[in-house]
Amino acid sequence: MKKNFLAVCFPAVLFLSGCGTYSDWLPASGASREQVQEKHDSGRVDGIQVVDVNDALARRLADSKKLGQFSSTFASSTASNYAIGPGDMIEVTIWETPPAILFSAMSSASSPTAGSNTSSGSNTSSGVTLPTQMVAADGTIVIPFAGRIAVSGCTTEQIEASIVEHLQGKANQPQVLVGVAKNNASNVTIVGEVNTSTMMPLTPKGERLLDALAFAGGFKQAISHMAVRLSRGNVTGTMTLDSIIRDPKQNVLLKPGDVVTALYQPQTFSVLGATGKNDEIPFEAQGISLAQALARSGGLNDSRADARGVFVFRFEDAKLVDNKDPSLRSTNGTVPVVYEINLRDPASFFVTQNFPIQNHDVIYVTNSPGAEFRKFLSYVAMVADPAITFTNDLQ
Repeated sequence: MKKNFLAVCFPAVLFLSGCGTYSDWLPASGASREQVQEKHDSGRVDGIQVVDVNDALARRLADSKKLGQFSSTFASSTASNYAIGPGDMIEVTIWETPPAILFSAMSSASSPTAGSNTSSGSNTSSGVTLPTQMVAADGTIVIPFAGRIAVSGCTTEQIEASIVEHLQGKANQPQVLVGVAKNNASNVTIVGEVNTSTMMPLTPKGERLLDALAFAGGFKQAISHMAVRLSRGNVTGTMTLDSIIRDPKQNVLLKPGDVVTALYQPQTFSVLGATGKNDEIPFEAQGISLAQALARSGGLNDSRADARGVFVFRFEDAKLVDNKDPSLRSTNGTVPVVYEINLRDPASFFVTQNFPIQNHDVIYVTNSPGAEFRKFLSYVAMVADPAITFTNDLQ
């Protein structure tokens, strides 16, 4: 029997070997580690740059992927950003210390609800509430005996002080109270993946970013997949919602004219090769590391995987790549890059914790040479077994 097996198996091995390298014709989920590296010692494979990942590179990539912080991009004082603007409806009440000079007649002629005290007695403080008026397009309002007063960009306290200053020497120790009957100028626009796109009027309280999102009714999607974009003038910044919630400093004060956009960012990566599962896996807007990505795919298959051959295929920002080939042109600012990680090196497990995964990455784990050889032997046995059976039948 042994003689028959060797007589049939050995020619079968020679025949299969004659068909070329066995890895070329055996079924496989992708290229082997050697096939990825075999083209050039310069680190390029068919116009794709192959980069060995170390801790310094992983940290540099992680830093480049970090979004700017609102606390630095939109730095502002802790005071309210509310200010009067054209279109706001203003209500002004003026008091004079007895004896009233200017506003006693107006107070007497007004309704009992016009001022806090409408008595015209010489020893009684009198006040009058002026008709509600809209701030003009040039940012001014009209006050009797004071004329036009510029109020655009001012707080109510500043307007009160300005009116008092204009009445000095005309009214008897005037006191002024300014209120906003209707806010038409200081608004924040909230759009995107919120339940209700709307405009939120600002108040002297000082509304913040999360106040605006709550005012719009919250989000349509899961918070973990949401990002927030804040646009102020010519400056725009984006942060993940998780980051804003975790760090109160990022919940910045809003200013008139700000635009808050809620962004749904359903990010995914694909994992192929010798892992626990091959799948397209979603991840949070906050981002994940390569270590987390491998864990979510079930880790490496220890009966198949070549731990030296873990690759991340990505269209990378050309500015982040040390291009070793001048002929390699970027497309839309990106170049194809293959990042290689050797998990046989214990230090690489620290590297994987810093290496950031980005949207549409492809993680590929190669089969080990031993797994490929076992596959080859199974084919030899499959070819040899019918021949052995046929030989035994002849005997």
